[in-house]
Amino acid sequence: MHNKYVIGVDFGTDSVRALVVNAQTGEAVGTHVHEYARWKRGLYCNPATSQFRQHPLDYLEGLEAAINGALAQTSSDVRQQVIGISVDTTGSTPCAVDETGLPLALRPDFAENPNGMFILWKDHTSNAEAEEINTLAHHWDTDYTKYVGGIYSSEWFWAKILRTLRVDEEVRQHAFSWIEHCDWISAVLTGNTNPLTLRRSRCAAGHKALWHSEFDGLPSDEFLTRLDPLLGGLRNRLFTDTFTADQSMGNLSAEWAEKLNLSTNVVIGVGAFDAHMGAVGAEIEPYAFVRIIGTSTCDILMAPNEEIGHQLIRGICGQVDGSVAPGMLGLEAGQSAFGDLYAWFARLITNPVRQLLGDEAADTLERQLIPHLSAQAATLPVTENDVIALDWINGRRTPDANHTLKAALLGLSLGTNAATVFKALVEATAFGSRSIVDRFLEEGVPIKKVIAIGGVAKKSPFVMQTLADVLNKPIQVARADQACALGAAMCAAVAAGVHPTLEAAQQAMGSGFDAEYQPRPETVATYEKLYQKYLKLGEFVEKDFVMLRHEAS
Repeated sequence: MHNKYVIGVDFGTDSVRALVVNAQTGEAVGTHVHEYARWKRGLYCNPATSQFRQHPLDYLEGLEAAINGALAQTSSDVRQQVIGISVDTTGSTPCAVDETGLPLALRPDFAENPNGMFILWKDHTSNAEAEEINTLAHHWDTDYTKYVGGIYSSEWFWAKILRTLRVDEEVRQHAFSWIEHCDWISAVLTGNTNPLTLRRSRCAAGHKALWHSEFDGLPSDEFLTRLDPLLGGLRNRLFTDTFTADQSMGNLSAEWAEKLNLSTNVVIGVGAFDAHMGAVGAEIEPYAFVRIIGTSTCDILMAPNEEIGHQLIRGICGQVDGSVAPGMLGLEAGQSAFGDLYAWFARLITNPVRQLLGDEAADTLERQLIPHLSAQAATLPVTENDVIALDWINGRRTPDANHTLKAALLGLSLGTNAATVFKALVEATAFGSRSIVDRFLEEGVPIKKVIAIGGVAKKSPFVMQTLADVLNKPIQVARADQACALGAAMCAAVAAGVHPTLEAAQQAMGSGFDAEYQPRPETVATYEKLYQKYLKLGEFVEKDFVMLRHEAS
């Protein structure tokens, strides 16, 4: 029997990676990572206003480079036996498109306009619009936020669309429809980018666009028009049906078959978000809590519909039938900053060095700083009087989304050094994780095991041990270095007919776990007390400090 191969493509925040996998065994035979050229230069972004945009050319160039780079590591017979490709992306990362499904930024007149580009998940320029959506939904006959935890986020589809239509008349005139990154890039591979006929991801639509079968699809045109007349009629130019990631999007187009030197018989799977396909790659099972830990975190739980489907879980990022696997309710949560919080602290230290001593000294410090601080922080005792930090440096995603919130430090003294602050920041990300776990438990959703994937999970034993201590739960780390891409490959294998179900693909292609962190009893009790202080600090910042800021302004 000839081996068959599939390709998983994982579009992250900074780069895209492709993984060529044996569809029968899960063996990885080729991989390549491509960094986005424009994003790396900081183009079209303004962190001070939380504007983060990505040019579609970064995605197209990255798609071709990553797949060809991964295939270049294999033999020619592997290329001939590729039968499927599936893609995962960040989200919600929508973009305005014309009648053909072409992102506006790919037209000459919009080539440098950030509002015609993909609006990255962590763009928070639409905080006000999100609040308007919440206010109207909570006073409407149907609460369209009921399946997304009761709170709509500025990181999501409708808030970003409304904000863009309000601030950019040119986009308003030329945007026929809008599309998520995971839907568009998958459609590009098939050659059919028609926004009215391409297959839309159940994962993206349910978690970010308020799609649900109870609503006959998206929120009603009446609701959207009441929100703002600028949204009137848009519902009819979007979609009604959605599709799970085990299904086919179509076949590889002749254009992309030539670019990739592959057959047009290659099946393209329906796209999904990175966290959900990452959970598949991490061998998620019912009531496993999978944490995708990188610049931010996405947390995925999966439960049988018949056991949990009747419950409405407050303050999470959605509960969607089939967003992870068909027949299962997918539940999403997460933190808006995890590794990004550590990166902020590193920049705080290295930027003056760059300005005073030059790039070479700063680059050397940048490479060594986080490992050095981690090693130092790991030797520090954990006491009830430690510095406490809040992890809300990019707002709070869950529980109870609020992206206007800010981070804080409490308990600094003249004796506080960089390692002490770094330790507090790591603990803050762990405390934020604990608050998510507590919310699921409070809402009656059991957590039977914790699985971690992503760069932080693989590279930082100090962070993972702290997390295990704060959660007071063992944490297994998936062996796969690229679990999201592996999960995409598993989805491709099902879409292409190699395996009948995602569960069967996981069993055949999974790579297991290579590390496990056990909570240390001597620190668990102390962290419980520090966690209570974290909650009190959070309450102060969210209520009293916000009130003081308003009074001052």
